Amino acid sequence: MTRKKGPGRSVKLRIKLCSFSALGPGKIELLEGIGETGSISKAAKRSGMSYRRAWMLVDEMNRAFALPVADTQFGGARGGGARLTPTGQRIVDVYREILAKTEALVAVELTALGDLLAPDLEDRSGEAERVHGKARWRSDWREENG
Repeated sequence: MTRKKGPGRSVKLRIKLCSFSALGPGKIELLEGIGETGSISKAAKRSGMSYRRAWMLVDEMNRAFALPVADTQFGGARGGGARLTPTGQRIVDVYREILAKTEALVAVELTALGDLLAPDLEDRSGEAERVHGKARWRSDWREENG
């Protein structure tokens, strides 16, 4: 059997932390964004989510972990901002380590799954984007509107 061409398969890792919080690629991207931009608002925009949703996710993580993942500053000459704490950076680093080890562990199986995919799958990527985008929008709307 020939291997399919196209992007490699990857793992999306979601770790349940407790009864009210999980850690996955969205929160990690948000934390990385805060670290790089110094702003929850800019990190949210970069991740394609609303400021409210980003703020709620940071608050959730701050409640789940023993120490805050991000510090926020209000007002001031620059209008406030946010910074990733050492705990937040450690969470990102540990998550990335777990993800890399997981992907290495299941590399053969990911290739086997790739062999089973439809030959024109990459041609239909717009279809997946459309469906995914709709689902994400609904999820954000539900969270923001109760």
